[in-house]
Amino acid sequence: MSRAMDNLLSILDLERLEQDLFRGNSPKQGWQRVFGGQVISQALIAAQRTIAEDRYVHSLHGYFMRPGDPSVPIIYEVDRIRDGSSFNTRRVVAIQHGKAIFSLSASFQVDEPGLDHQIDMPEIAPPESLIGEADLKERFLKNAPDNVRRYWERERPIEMRPVSLEHYISKEKLAPLQNIWVRANGEVPPDRAIQAAILAYLSDMTLLDTALFAHGMSVFSSKIQAASLDHSMWFHRPYAMDDWMLYAQDSPSATGARGLTRGGLYTRDGILIASVAQEGLIRQRRRD
Repeated sequence: MSRAMDNLLSILDLERLEQDLFRGNSPKQGWQRVFGGQVISQALIAAQRTIAEDRYVHSLHGYFMRPGDPSVPIIYEVDRIRDGSSFNTRRVVAIQHGKAIFSLSASFQVDEPGLDHQIDMPEIAPPESLIGEADLKERFLKNAPDNVRRYWERERPIEMRPVSLEHYISKEKLAPLQNIWVRANGEVPPDRAIQAAILAYLSDMTLLDTALFAHGMSVFSSKIQAASLDHSMWFHRPYAMDDWMLYAQDSPSATGARGLTRGGLYTRDGILIASVAQEGLIRQRRRD
């Protein structure tokens, strides 16, 4: 178990304060604001703890309203919207300093048989043929901007291997497409609720980058203000998260200081695990 994965599992183990009221903490990493994937995953865990164990999340929709403060706990208040014979619906509000910073709606379902199809996974080079994070740091981080170097040097619970590094080293305008192999940096417990929460956590990584490819920028650029606005996710098939997954992303549109990005998470064998959509703030900073 890596220290980073151990820390992630620790912050997902929310403290129950009262019925339908939970408290979560942030890792001590010196971040200026709470990572959006953390809030999504903690809110999902809070909702799951009010659901019977034989029902699992199939979709979630969240809105980021204020930046989270990593120095203080986050309170998660769960509203039991509906308990049906097959489906359960929950609404969760994340609160800090007396104000809502994030809201989540999630739906849970018992496992049922049904029709089954999916789109094919893109034909992509396998993760073993790509540069690993250790080599990436050694080759490319020496002359990278401080914020890029800090991001990649930090130990993380999720390991990433981008199929292409061109957008990190070039200012050319590229097609708004990105493929990244991702995997858990450590063992994930055999618990579908925890597996879904970690999948939600990593689903917030790298998405906004894809919307910026067409403009020759990255989220590390000092020319823009970037932040997640909303996040939606659909869980199609359970996955033990014991191997690499391909995160295939595209951005169909950017306009009005917002960029839309979509993603699909596939197993190495091409099974579609989950689909993601996110709109983010992409505001150009004024030059005085």
